[in-house]
Amino acid sequence: MKKIKLFDPHVGKKEKESVQKVLDSHFWASGAGTNSVKKFEDKFKKYVKSKDCVAVNSGTAALNLALSLSDVKNKEVIVPSLTFVSTINAIVLNEGKPIFCDIDPNTGCISIDDIKNTITKKTVAILPVHFGGLACDLKNIEKICKDSKLTLIEDAAHAAGTSFNGKKIGSHGKFVCFSFHPVKNLAMPTGGLISINDKNFKNMKNRLNSKRWCGITNRKGLSYDVKELGDNYYMNEFSAAIGLNQLEHLDEMNRKRITIAKKYEEKICIDKKIPFDKNCSYHLYWILVKNRTKFIKKMNENGIEVGIHYKPAHQMSLYRNQTKLPVTEEFGKKIVSLPIHPNLTNSDVDKIIKSVNKYA
Repeated sequence: MKKIKLFDPHVGKKEKESVQKVLDSHFWASGAGTNSVKKFEDKFKKYVKSKDCVAVNSGTAALNLALSLSDVKNKEVIVPSLTFVSTINAIVLNEGKPIFCDIDPNTGCISIDDIKNTITKKTVAILPVHFGGLACDLKNIEKICKDSKLTLIEDAAHAAGTSFNGKKIGSHGKFVCFSFHPVKNLAMPTGGLISINDKNFKNMKNRLNSKRWCGITNRKGLSYDVKELGDNYYMNEFSAAIGLNQLEHLDEMNRKRITIAKKYEEKICIDKKIPFDKNCSYHLYWILVKNRTKFIKKMNENGIEVGIHYKPAHQMSLYRNQTKLPVTEEFGKKIVSLPIHPNLTNSDVDKIIKSVNKYA
C-alpha cells in the first residue's frame, strides 16, 4: 500500500542542477554570506517587499538573532503557547520571560483579546505565530504595538507566501522570522531568514550579518574584528541555491495547497478545522478530533501519515506553570495535521477526505 506522506518537498530538475553546480564549484559555504546566499537574500527581499533580509541556517537561528537585537533581558514577551518550542526557547535564551497567550478558537492564531489582557509594564514585545500559514490579525496587533510602544517580531516559520491586507508576510513587523526546513513550503536542507522592516535597517543588517558569523565584523582582507557575541548561524551555498529555485515556484506551489485546502473545506465533514483563506500558504491543515489516538491509528493503518502540531509549550516540563489557556489546551488534546503539499494527487486527496469522514 502506498503511503501518503504528511510532508513532501517538491523537487524539480533545476534544484538538482543547482546542487550539482555548487558541488562542482568547491565553494560550499561562506560566513560572509556571498554568492548564492546574497542572491537569495536579495530575491526574497523583493518577493516580500521588505527593507532588507539576512539569511541564516534555521528558523530557530532567525528567532534567536531577532530577539538578541530587541533588548528582552528581564522583560516580558507575549507569545502563543501553541507553537514549536524553539519560539519559546529563543525568548529564554535571550534572557526574556515568555508570557503565554491563548489563541483564537477559529484560527489557532494568537488571541487579540488575550494579548490586551496580558500586557504589563514589563512587556517589551509581541511575538505572534502565523499558525499553519494563516496570517494573524496584524492590523490589530500592529495597533497594540504602536499604542503600547512594543516591538513586533513575527514567527513566520509557516507563512512563506502568505499575505495579509495585500502585503506578503515579511513586510509588516520590525523583524519577521522564516524557516526553510525540508518540510516547509519553501524547502531547503536547512535554512532561515530574518526580514527587516525598520528605519534603522542598514545598521540592523550589519549587526545581524556579524552576529550570524561569530560576531566577525570590519573584515578587510585577512583582518577582522569582533565587537559583540555572535554564533555560527550563516546559511550554506547548497541551501541558498535550492532556495533560489524554490522561491521561483513558491506561489505556484502554494496555489496547489490552496486548491487542496478548498477541497478539504468543502468535503471534510468536521466542525473544527482551519478556516479557508485564499491568502493562506497552508503549511499545515489542522482539524480537531474527539478521539485523537484512535483517529491517528486508523489513518496510519490506511496509509495516511498525520501529525500533531503542537503540544502546547506551557504544558512542557521546562515551561509548566499556573497559566490556564482553555482554548490552547483544547487544541493540544484534539489537534491533528493532515497531508497538504503539492505532491498529493487527486486520488490521494480523495482518500484523505474519505478516511477523515469515516474515522474522525
